[in-house]
Order: sequence, then C-alpha cells, then structure tokens
Amino acid sequence: MKKETALITGASSGIGLELAGQFGAHGSNLVLVARRKNKLLEAADEIRRRYGVRCVEFCTDLSDIDAADSIFEFCRKENIDVDVLVNNAGFGANNAFLNLSVELQMHMLQVNVLTLTKLTRLFLPAMVERNKGGIINVSSTGAFQPGPFMAVYYASKSYVYSFTFALADELAQSGVKVSCLAPGPVDTEFRRTAKIQSAGIMRRLGEQSAAHVARTAYHGFRKGKRLIVPGVMNKIGVFAMRFISRKTACGMA
Repeated sequence: MKKETALITGASSGIGLELAGQFGAHGSNLVLVARRKNKLLEAADEIRRRYGVRCVEFCTDLSDIDAADSIFEFCRKENIDVDVLVNNAGFGANNAFLNLSVELQMHMLQVNVLTLTKLTRLFLPAMVERNKGGIINVSSTGAFQPGPFMAVYYASKSYVYSFTFALADELAQSGVKVSCLAPGPVDTEFRRTAKIQSAGIMRRLGEQSAAHVARTAYHGFRKGKRLIVPGVMNKIGVFAMRFISRKTACGMA
C-alpha cells in the first residue's frame, strides 16, 4: 500500500514543525512548506534523519498571491499525491487597526484566509476522488471572539473555523476527514513575532507547548474530530464564549 503523504505549511517552526514530527513518527511521507529556506532545510533534514521517511521541502512565501498555485504545480511535477493537507501557516500583529499598514494586513489575509482556501480547493478534488485523506486547518481560540488590537487576525481565524466546519459537513459522507485545530496561547515564535502578551482570560488559560498541541491535533484528526481544542481550560473558555456578549468578549481578548 502506498504511503500517506502529508503537506504542511508553516512547517519550519512551532506547531507546524511539531505536526511534521507527528506525521513523520507515524510513518507518513512529508512535503514541508515555509518561507525561510535555511530553517526549512534544517527541519526537513531532521525529519528524514529521525523518522526515515521521505521529506520534500518547498520554499515559498504564502503571502504571495500565486503561492498556492506554485505549491500545487510543484507537487504535480514531482508526482506527489497529497493525502493530508495541513494549513498551518499564519501570522498576526498586535496593534490598533489604524496603526498597522494596509500592506501588512492584506498579507495577513492572504496567508490566513486566501492561500489556505485556495490550497484546499486545489488539493481536495483528488482526495474526494480517492475517497480518503483529510485536511487540518489551524484556527485559534480567538476565532470565537472579537479581538481588539488584533482585529484582522481574530477575524481571519473566525473565517477558518466557519469554513472548516462547513466543508466538514459537505464531506461528511465521503472518506475525507476535515478538522479545525483551535489552540489557545502557545509558546511559539509566532507569538513573539506578533508581540502578543498573554493577558486577561488568555493569561488565566495558560500557554501550552507546541508539541502538546501537535500531539492533540494529530490524534484528534485521526479520530475524525471536527473541532480540536487542546487543553481543558481552553475548552471551557470556548464553551463559555457561547454565553458572553460580543461587547464583553472584546474586553477578554
């Protein structure tokens, strides 16, 4: 039987790198995608050395409008059938909406929303035709509330959550699994780059390691869970948001 191949974006660090380790440890071949070539090559070398699986790297910036097409074309030319697509890449910025440049926020939407959507549309038909495979879209607990001073980021993650659940329902009768991963605060380079400090309810929920989030995500996906929220306190926080007004939720972001 042909080995499963998983394609993971944002795979050079953080949750993406840990997810690559989870898939590699369970015998899946990998296509790792990230924009920083040196870190990407290091990650791929480590995966190959540690797990003995095929690991191919593709360097691209997912904020480029043609990134999804480039990734898909690369896989086609290399005769790589992608069985599992992990849309992990994303970024945020912590500042008032009017203080962040238009260019930065359009790049954020391109990575977090548009490239994610296009990659899903490009790779999904073959999965449906084979009647197997799956997609993991990485959202955030921020998807369940408005996020003042991270307005575009929180809104983009709400899109990912809604899109993933709708897609899962459409594919419920197929052999394709679709999961939304919604981690809370995670100690990653992403948070340091975005200059995010845990505050309010986020501080009380507490940070988790990327390794823990990746393990939870991998096993939840294999079980066919549509929503994967790592950590008991994060689950409680997401549940509580159902009973809190939007105005109140803004002060808890």
